Amino acid sequence: MTVVAAVFWVSLALLIYTQVGYGVLLAVIARLSRGSRRALRSSESLNELPKVSLIVAAYNEADVIGGRVANLRALDYPPELVQIIVASDGSTDSTAAHARAAGADVVLELPRGGKIRAQDASVQMASGALLAFSDANSEWQGDALRALVEAFAEPEVGYACGSVTFTGQDGGNQEGVYWRYEMWLRRLESGLRSVTSGNGAIYATRRESYLSVDPLAGHDLSFPFNMVKRGWRAVYASDARAVEKMAPSIESEFTRKRRMARRTWPTIWGSGLISPRGYDPLYALMILSHRLLRYLAPFLHGVTLITSLLLIGHGWVYAIAAGLQVALLLAALLAPPPPFGLLPKRLPLARPMLIARYYLVTNLALAVGLWDWLRGERSPVWETVDGTR
Repeated sequence: MTVVAAVFWVSLALLIYTQVGYGVLLAVIARLSRGSRRALRSSESLNELPKVSLIVAAYNEADVIGGRVANLRALDYPPELVQIIVASDGSTDSTAAHARAAGADVVLELPRGGKIRAQDASVQMASGALLAFSDANSEWQGDALRALVEAFAEPEVGYACGSVTFTGQDGGNQEGVYWRYEMWLRRLESGLRSVTSGNGAIYATRRESYLSVDPLAGHDLSFPFNMVKRGWRAVYASDARAVEKMAPSIESEFTRKRRMARRTWPTIWGSGLISPRGYDPLYALMILSHRLLRYLAPFLHGVTLITSLLLIGHGWVYAIAAGLQVALLLAALLAPPPPFGLLPKRLPLARPMLIARYYLVTNLALAVGLWDWLRGERSPVWETVDGTR
């Protein structure tokens, strides 16, 4: 049992570190380096506002694209400095017509090739010094573009992502504790060095820092680390805010995260993310902790659970470890509204149970997404998730 015990302790230590210890470590480093921490400069550092090309890649978004263009037109930014480009990626509905009617400056009707190639084609038509990207189902706050542009007052910033709030069908904030924790980590990473991941709802690059990446990958994961390797910073502009609808059911949310995971794994193994070349020691630690170990978390959970079960009877700590993981699984499965209808919707422990469910769905999607990728599901195209439009 010596080898099994060693495997248990290593997997448990890595799991605790990547989920809790990494955040503590970043907070300590941030406190120790507070005097020299690099912060984003204010907008006063900009001599003049740059022209921005706002790019929206869309597939069958006729129901929402008009509102999306109107939202971008209403932003608090000089209209003569805004170019709106909508790239219809082989849409079979009237997405392109609705985008034109809503006032988009450029509407591209492209053959189906996936989001990345639609964005690449849009960049070729862009006239802005900055390129900003968003999803068709997002909505930006009025000052979001100004806040995003402010990040580029610092010459070494090549990429900036904003913050996204997820709302439920009732319009209420459904971000969740786990997502807010992720945003806290992103803020620390940005202040100390660079973020390790972004989001598709609101982000921007300089024209000269834009990258054409593998169509199987996504900008969210592939842009930040590639920026660092090329001498740029990738930062988090927390005041640049967007809103998106959550998937209306746990099944839809799992489908969305599973699709994202299918793009995550080829980015990890085939795009240079895990190669330390071009990283300084701090950013290499960030990539290892928040990306590689984080994506291995579902497998660390599995190893910890199996080894703890094998070691029951050899110490109380193994029984507790097994019990906690079983409790996590049960809480996730029985969280209201439960799939088995065993618990009422109004339950005192509903919130922690829902956190457990979100955590389980996130990790399970990573594992299933890896399986999908290994068995050859590698299409660059995407489908909309029901209820998020």
